[in-house]
Amino acid sequence: MIRRRTALTAIVLPALVGRAQAQAFPDQPVRLVVPFAAGGPADLIARTIGRVMGERLGKPVIVEARAGAAGLIGVEHVAKSRPDGQTLVLASSGAMVILPHLQPNMPYDPRRDLSPITQVLGVPQIVATAPGLGPRTLAELVAMAKARPGQLTYGSAGIGSSLHLAGELFKLRAGIDLTHVPFRGAAPAVTELLAGRINILAADVPALLTHVRAGSVPALAITAPQRLELLPDVPTAVEAGVPGFVSETWYGVLGPAGIPADRVAILHAATKAALEDAETRRVLLGQGGRIVGSTPEEFAAFIRGAYDSWGDVVRATGMRLE
Repeated sequence: MIRRRTALTAIVLPALVGRAQAQAFPDQPVRLVVPFAAGGPADLIARTIGRVMGERLGKPVIVEARAGAAGLIGVEHVAKSRPDGQTLVLASSGAMVILPHLQPNMPYDPRRDLSPITQVLGVPQIVATAPGLGPRTLAELVAMAKARPGQLTYGSAGIGSSLHLAGELFKLRAGIDLTHVPFRGAAPAVTELLAGRINILAADVPALLTHVRAGSVPALAITAPQRLELLPDVPTAVEAGVPGFVSETWYGVLGPAGIPADRVAILHAATKAALEDAETRRVLLGQGGRIVGSTPEEFAAFIRGAYDSWGDVVRATGMRLE
């Protein structure tokens, strides 16, 4: 009888302890690292979802900025943190699926060293042209570019940025030759477009939305899978005649690899609750994006697919950091 009780204790006690540990999570504030400077789009997204996440988790979500190296520093910090679910990162597409193909010595493998929680938001680009350039549709712009190979310029937020990749994808899918002009961020690229010193810019919706609504620049297409509520009259690039021209700057919540499955489930439920909150949705949709809310498995599959597809673009164009 004693031996039987001992055996039962050996089976039941670990299960009870594991359940108690799961119920106790989190037992302290959760850190949500933003790998960019405070005040930017990623910071706004993190603080917006963090409010409801904290309410759902029963512990505050503290947003912490760790900017540098186009997002690599913040993501690396989380990838190398303890896998207890207490430290997360709001990573973006650049540091997850673009820079790994351009950076010779990556400090982490985005497919192996991180635990996906959910994709939060996808923000497409608006394809716009300088005032007075002429084309009023994407098809007209493609025709102009084919008639003047290499003469039209397109701007970006820097070599290897999502805007740079969007421009290169446009070239590949439309079969045109454009000259790349990199800038230190999206804001100066928009300024140069408005001044007519570059011809084309594919920039994230928030960067161009005000100017498009004011009629300062024409929006020829949106690089989203479907039209946006904010710009219902602007066709997708695919609708406008460029098959496969789909590009988004996306944001997602991840933790270090090895977080126990029960904690991943708790974190996913809290993030999902945030994305279903009316005020959160209002703010996020105001960023010109589409709210996703994928499962951890769906997000992991999405990252693998995006990693491979952007790798193909990088190799096809011979792009490299200078």
